Amino acid sequence: MPVNPPQTRRKRHFRRAAIGASVATALAAAAFTAMPASAAPTTLAAPDIAVENVKEHLTAFENIATENGGNRAHGQPGYEASINYIKEKLDAAGFETSVQEFTASGSTGYNLIADWPSEGSADEVVMAGAHLDSTGSGPGINDNASGSAGILETALTVAKEDLKTNNTLRFAWWGAEEIGLVGSGHYVDELPQEELGKIKAYLNFDMIASSNAGYFVYDDDADLEKVLTDWYAGQGVETDVDTEADGRSDHANFDRAGVPVGGVFTGASNRMTEEQAAKWDGEAGQPFDQCYHQACDTMENVNETALDRNSDAIAHAVWTLTAG
Repeated sequence: MPVNPPQTRRKRHFRRAAIGASVATALAAAAFTAMPASAAPTTLAAPDIAVENVKEHLTAFENIATENGGNRAHGQPGYEASINYIKEKLDAAGFETSVQEFTASGSTGYNLIADWPSEGSADEVVMAGAHLDSTGSGPGINDNASGSAGILETALTVAKEDLKTNNTLRFAWWGAEEIGLVGSGHYVDELPQEELGKIKAYLNFDMIASSNAGYFVYDDDADLEKVLTDWYAGQGVETDVDTEADGRSDHANFDRAGVPVGGVFTGASNRMTEEQAAKWDGEAGQPFDQCYHQACDTMENVNETALDRNSDAIAHAVWTLTAG
């Protein structure tokens, strides 16, 4: 996540009537599957995402950084190796992948887009995305290998479960986020308006395993916010509205284009309050991520409990919005 927001987030709550139908339909379907009146309502629950598998991806990203100058930054070999690592796994799992090129700061950048083959509606798309690049100062394991690994393992679980979706499910890994949200901005700007209008939800996962973790949920769209806050409440985890990441991650580009956005965040350089420490068993007065944009953002900086919970939250949102 960049240090300074390149743009100001614009609230989109007023658009719920226009865009809420698809999300609301998914929520209703998740809660009440069609059945005889005498039968009890059922829900399609997402499978547990194995945190050990997510950690394996993080270890791979750290090794890639170690072998490529200590980082996975835009324009550096560690970033391209990270893209190749994910693409190889998705191709083997049966996803339809494509690599989108763009130019930023004089170097070629890459976005990786992966669609899950489905008979669901091609006119309604649900996306889950994360930026894959680190800063030049370190391997970026929390920021943002954590979100990248979380959505990767969710995608691989979709394939393992052979998930039948009601719509198009798309995953994305963005390049050059750390220098101004460039990759996701290129994707949004290049997408024809007709295709952009098909995206009914974009969920962003940037920093999901901060060492002194908070549990923040984007409040840009009330329906998407509820999908996530209800799940955390069911796990006995209190949440706060995210403010630190406003306009500072890839969801901002989708938001400005009128796409409903949501997401999860565990905090960056802001400091945890006494109240937050009490409900999250954290350290008051300390940054949420004590290695934010530093060389120490390694596997040692990862909060495994937060990584586990938030990976499961990703899967819950994907299953609810695509296969309710």
